[in-house]
Amino acid sequence: MAPVKRSLALISVVGAFGLVQLAPQLSINASFLPTFLALMSFQYTILFAWDVILYPRFFSPLRHLPEPAGNALFMGQFLAIRTEPTGKPQQRWANELPNDGLIRYLNVFNEERLLITGPKALAEVLAIKNYDFIKPTQIRNGLGTLLGIGILLAEGDEHKVQRKNLMPAFAYRHIKDLYPVFWAKSSEMVKALTDTTQSQDREPSSNVAEAPAIEIGDWTSRSTLDIIGSAGMGHDFGAIKDPKTELNSTYRTVFQPNRQAAMLGLLSLFIPFWLVRSIPVARNQEIPAAVQVIRRICRQLIEGKKKTLESKDKESGNDIISVALSSGAFTEDNLIDQMMTFLAAGHETTATAMIWAVYALCQNPHHQVRLREEIRSNLPSIEDPSAHITAEMLDRLPFLHAVCNEVLRLYPPVTLTLREANRNTTICGQYVPKGTKIILCPGAVNTSKALWGADAMEFKPERWMAPGNANSGGATSNYALLTFLHGPRSCIGQAFAKAEFATLMAGLVGRFEMVLENPEAELKIQTGITARPKGGLKVRMRVVDGW
Repeated sequence: MAPVKRSLALISVVGAFGLVQLAPQLSINASFLPTFLALMSFQYTILFAWDVILYPRFFSPLRHLPEPAGNALFMGQFLAIRTEPTGKPQQRWANELPNDGLIRYLNVFNEERLLITGPKALAEVLAIKNYDFIKPTQIRNGLGTLLGIGILLAEGDEHKVQRKNLMPAFAYRHIKDLYPVFWAKSSEMVKALTDTTQSQDREPSSNVAEAPAIEIGDWTSRSTLDIIGSAGMGHDFGAIKDPKTELNSTYRTVFQPNRQAAMLGLLSLFIPFWLVRSIPVARNQEIPAAVQVIRRICRQLIEGKKKTLESKDKESGNDIISVALSSGAFTEDNLIDQMMTFLAAGHETTATAMIWAVYALCQNPHHQVRLREEIRSNLPSIEDPSAHITAEMLDRLPFLHAVCNEVLRLYPPVTLTLREANRNTTICGQYVPKGTKIILCPGAVNTSKALWGADAMEFKPERWMAPGNANSGGATSNYALLTFLHGPRSCIGQAFAKAEFATLMAGLVGRFEMVLENPEAELKIQTGITARPKGGLKVRMRVVDGW
């Protein structure tokens, strides 16, 4: 669009100059500026009519694909997209509209979106032709400010090099050695929660409905931040012990959605990102200040690790920083970008998954009881300082893994992500022009009745328990589960996140009985980088004796 606008401006300049000089009677008052503005307005009116009305309705090669009814004249499905939680309209369309893997819908000013719903189409976008589809500039600019241009946002050959050099840190042989670290942090979290629930001025009650209420999301974020620090970077941030640490406080500011953040996000759909960032509001001051703090801390971690690696009597280690430094493939600034990516994305997504796991188990108390019994029958007490938890020990807990997998299916932390065709291409034989926005929606694919059956919207851990279903949940395609994506752009930290998630949930459910503070309240979803319950999730927690 930018080259088109520049062309229109150039045409208007030349046209206005020519009219004023050669045919002043056709200009406006023989003056350059009003003539230029009139020509620009006329051309933009024609461009608007083409982009918003004519092209999407009569000329687009995608116009024959299935699409939801009820488009607004100029704004397509924007009202539903704006007012419903992210991914919910797409979830509904995927289940209600007959389709062969592709659905078209219109967004702001009838800009086309191509929703990918079928395994074959997903395979082409995510694996076969994955480098034909890149993250849009708007996404790179927005997330890049906070995350840096690390592996999450890198494209093409740059992404290939980064992934190759970071993969050793996420190999399973390394992940399984981290289970004791995960368990130690799980134990620390549980003990701190125990102290919190029992330190209030009341006698411990055998009735969980009388137990104190805890906002669980604060605790999950602090715990996962400590884990990515200890297990991923060789540094304990101490967020469980002290929620007011500089790094934790900074991330809570960044990840706390507010009205200003929502309005700035909306404005970015209409005006350039640099202009949105220049608006003098508090949010635009908070983000750069937060990024400065995070980059400083990352730089300090890298400098400390460099000194460690230079010591001849120290082994290099297999944490993310050590592996990246040892590869020699990253400049210091790029390495800081990688650290920012893993710190933010690595702890916030797992923390969100834990919130939804607690919510699901509160909604299904029989599953919570069953899971607690399995944990207590197979794992040593969380209070046992000599306990050594291994990957093999947790692998022998099938219901724990079933619960975790079902949470990740039904409540993916990131419900929707975008790609953009960076060349003219095809998906399942359908021509897709360069610049088309592609929608990958775990919230829709993971709950597709065509892929998961009629009970796709239900929380049923048992679907992962049937013979041969431990890794598939009974779905017939690997692409039925989109939480970690697939192919070369799949989540590099998937094994790390799943191991961390299972270990933290084992400690939490093994120790506490949990119910929602207000089970009758309507749950509203607040969408930011991840989808969380709006206002947090208040849970009453009672220590269950005997473990």
